[in-house]
Amino acid sequence: MWSTCTALVFALVAASSFTSVYVLEFCQNISPECHSDDNTASNSQSSLHTVKSKWTLNASSLMHDLNQFRVSCKKLLEALPIDKVDGNFVRTVKNCIFSKSIPTPLKGPLRLAAACKDVIEGILDLDASVTRSGDFLHYASGGRLLPGSVPLAHRYGGHQFGYWAGQLGDGRAHFLGQYSNKKGEVWELQLKGSGKTPYSRSGDGRAVIRSSVREFLCSEAMHFLGVPTSRAASLIVSEEPVLRDQFYNGNVKAERGAVVLRLAKSWFRIGSLEILSQSGEIDLLRKLLNFVIDEHFPFINPDNPEKYLVFFSTVVNETADLIAQWMSVGFAHGVCNTDNFSILSITIDYGPFGFMESYNPNFIPNTSDDEGRYSIGAQANIGLFNLEKLLVALIPVLTQTQQKQVHQIFKAKLGLLGEDEDDNDLIAFLLKMMEDTESDFTMTFRELSEVSANQLLNRNFTQMWALDDLSHHKHFSDWLNKYLFRLSRQQDDSHLDRQHRMKNVNPRYVLRNWMAESAIRKAERNDFSEVELLHHILSSPFVTQETAEEAGYAARPPQWARRLKVSCSS
Repeated sequence: MWSTCTALVFALVAASSFTSVYVLEFCQNISPECHSDDNTASNSQSSLHTVKSKWTLNASSLMHDLNQFRVSCKKLLEALPIDKVDGNFVRTVKNCIFSKSIPTPLKGPLRLAAACKDVIEGILDLDASVTRSGDFLHYASGGRLLPGSVPLAHRYGGHQFGYWAGQLGDGRAHFLGQYSNKKGEVWELQLKGSGKTPYSRSGDGRAVIRSSVREFLCSEAMHFLGVPTSRAASLIVSEEPVLRDQFYNGNVKAERGAVVLRLAKSWFRIGSLEILSQSGEIDLLRKLLNFVIDEHFPFINPDNPEKYLVFFSTVVNETADLIAQWMSVGFAHGVCNTDNFSILSITIDYGPFGFMESYNPNFIPNTSDDEGRYSIGAQANIGLFNLEKLLVALIPVLTQTQQKQVHQIFKAKLGLLGEDEDDNDLIAFLLKMMEDTESDFTMTFRELSEVSANQLLNRNFTQMWALDDLSHHKHFSDWLNKYLFRLSRQQDDSHLDRQHRMKNVNPRYVLRNWMAESAIRKAERNDFSEVELLHHILSSPFVTQETAEEAGYAARPPQWARRLKVSCSS
């Protein structure tokens, strides 16, 4: 029964029994909008197709000259130790948080495949016109350093597929610096695919078009779905050949290199703390914890002897909330290793992710995950595992209140108000039917949001393909009667009110693998039109859009989509 799977979601179980003694002992003793440009740097002045920004900004307040744009690495360099060894050669690194590492420029000609106006203007305070310059191509691909930049690669470790993997670190990413914008926000800029670092191990430090398109589109899609995430400013592609064995089957082929300029409030992750603990660098662990708390958890009193307890409790709560939000939009990260889990509880490191189509709690987007460790239905348990590793303990870490977070989200997806003791059963009953009928996750909830009262009463689901699939379940009528009865008891709540609420939490469009694959195939032929189209559509995922409907983005996925496979190779 689905009740078992529901337990994974509704019971991110846990405990609030940590004491200050335990925490202190632990700390002391453990080891948009988008436009695309088909021009190269030598022909960078052609006009770009732009879309009106969601940000209401005074155009005169935006920078039109990249020479005015400055980042700073001062705060990190002054607070945290840097590797004493210079150079990008691979090595074991000790007693530091970062290593200095210079990006390796992509071999030209370079091309701006896509840029996010919401990020460029709304976060970076740059006029979108700067992306048409040759300077931007070089700054955003690693060929030239931004004023104030001291490029760094971050040292971290992690548990990968349940086992400690030792030193990992930024193997193809370079931190450029922090930017403080006009809103008072501080964002960390990072290039992904910008060349080798001391942490590259056997890798070449590069990323290819297919993985870069996916990261650019999905990080922005998740933002507009309301899910905490890193952001993407631009996607630069080149003609540089990059060898990849996409499915690890010996079929190596040359692909084209690409770099994503991405942003986050912080790139620290669980593995950032683990590597210090495992290496016995406890003083440095404490220093990093204090820095992170001071910078990103200002509500925690730095003089509080229990500040680490408060910090961990906060990470637990926010990680549970993040996973609940992943589940609510049918998102499977694909590689939930501790080195891919942000301690700020945002979605980072987009690799072999996938949005579930036919409802299946065993959905696995990663072809390398043979045992299904990171299936969508296991994400709650994996979150618990990762948090246990963060605490280096074998005790439950999530409070009972976390059980309610996913419950409340799914109640909102069904338009339910107030409390009813039978709501858990109503939700579990629906998910079980969806599993049995392989009903589409996103569109089942969306069509329930759009269906009228008369259509529900008359079981009329014409042109509602997902609900039509669900209605073939032998117990569908029983569930629908319970659902309608539950809705009827909501005082002063009309069906129009219900539809409005549900449409605001149930997206019509998500980045399905087949959509990304279609955009990737075109991008590899230097046609970035679908990257632009998808980025525009996914910036308003809850709004029905004519161009999206014409493209079939809310229709039943094509048959060829079932054959798609996504790997960790990028």
